[in-house]
Amino acid sequence: MLKVDNLVAGYGKVQVLQDVSLEVPQGSLVTLIGSNGAGKTTTLRAVCGMIAAQSGRIMLDGAEITGLAPHDITRRGLAHSPEGRRVFPTLPVADNLLLGAFTRVTGSRPKGDVAHDLDRMYAMFPRLAERRTQLAGTLSGGEQQMLAMARALMLAPLVLLLDEPSMGLAPRLVEEVFSIIARLKAERVTMLLVEQFAAAALDVADFGYVLENGRVTASGPAAALKNDPAVRAAYLGTAH
Repeated sequence: MLKVDNLVAGYGKVQVLQDVSLEVPQGSLVTLIGSNGAGKTTTLRAVCGMIAAQSGRIMLDGAEITGLAPHDITRRGLAHSPEGRRVFPTLPVADNLLLGAFTRVTGSRPKGDVAHDLDRMYAMFPRLAERRTQLAGTLSGGEQQMLAMARALMLAPLVLLLDEPSMGLAPRLVEEVFSIIARLKAERVTMLLVEQFAAAALDVADFGYVLENGRVTASGPAAALKNDPAVRAAYLGTAH
């Protein structure tokens, strides 16, 4: 469904990613783990067109999206829940969610039943239902994270990119976010997850990639990576 081949990207003259290749099959949850500064967020930004690929190819559902603008990539079915949430603070929760379905409402993507999907988001994220008329900027950090995820899901995406969904959240809310991710996985939503809590990410994922200094240094089934001594020592806090 999503395939990245030999991706090179960065910021200005600074090259961050060096020949990154990964694949996210349809209906699977793939995680990208690594230390701060390894290039995880840069990978997602390059995939969704926020930064330009210097070389390499990015394929979505069999079609190349390398070099397309972010709005064109969104029209093709790639949704991004970004690091830092980036909700529209002066708009109510309901309007933030409807903006996630903008390409469906305008006919750029198959419309489907937007009202039904909105109700589905409220059922999946009950706090958002309680605060549907509240300005997004007044929500707590955890509520804004839920809003960012729900907004991305309103695209009815082919692939969902999740960038650090647990960042800055209290442990109880981290558990809640991962419970929602597990539910989406059970519903066969195709996802690429970047997450600071490597153990939690590997627990929920089907497959994983380890990124170090802009390069993929290991990959494999998530359970195998979690039991790999080198991965455990570097990212899970133990070599045993």
